[in-house]
Amino acid sequence: MGNVSAILVIAHRDLVKLLRDRLRIVADFSLPLLLVLLLGPALQAGFGSPGGLDLQAFVFTGVLAQTVWQSAALGVISLIADREEDFSQEIFVSPVSRYAIVIGKIIGESLVALPQAIALLVVGALIGIPLTPGLVLVLLPTVLVVAVFGASFGVLVLSNLKSQRTANQIFPFLMLPQFFLAGVFNPIDHLPWYLDIPARLAPMRYAVELARNAFYSAAPGVGAAPALASGAFNLAVVGGLFAVFFVVGTTLFVRSERNR
Repeated sequence: MGNVSAILVIAHRDLVKLLRDRLRIVADFSLPLLLVLLLGPALQAGFGSPGGLDLQAFVFTGVLAQTVWQSAALGVISLIADREEDFSQEIFVSPVSRYAIVIGKIIGESLVALPQAIALLVVGALIGIPLTPGLVLVLLPTVLVVAVFGASFGVLVLSNLKSQRTANQIFPFLMLPQFFLAGVFNPIDHLPWYLDIPARLAPMRYAVELARNAFYSAAPGVGAAPALASGAFNLAVVGGLFAVFFVVGTTLFVRSERNR
């Protein structure tokens, strides 16, 4: 029960911090909403539906998964802020499992990412994405899985970083290439081999494809689905990578705390 309480308290703290940070709320919502409002319709108007592919729906699903995955990953940067403020030392001396502390952080940042997903779903419905109640019920748990996966990636990356400044310098180099390698805006089924290899290594790819698996399996009248791996395969990859990121990231983070 002590571990469960620790998880809930840490998750609640992250959610409350978001609600009190109006600037972060505006920043987190602005870019993805602009991408969905401008990029999807612009591509649809400029290129039509190549091969029967609805580009507006394609970009919408990519931005939805990318936004939630990246938001959760970047949100875990607060672990470094907690370390710099010695808050992490205070919680690490408490009689709870180290894994419970990290799980609480992952759940908290996943919950923080969900309002962005809901806002994107509302905007998607306004621009004509056929979001039926059944489709929304399929997408929401998928988005939560994507958020948890992204947060575990953030734990791995941030586990040995010493400052927020370093994290802010490293994260763009990890995130920006994945926008294109993961197929957020563009189909990636016919990449040349020298791009196909890093595309298959990009964790964001499997988050994006899992969201598209859910969308195209339940969306009515959106045309042909892009070439995707099966939902079972993408879910298995996401689950396996989550386990690796979580165990390795937590182990390294705990070790770095003990060495301070």
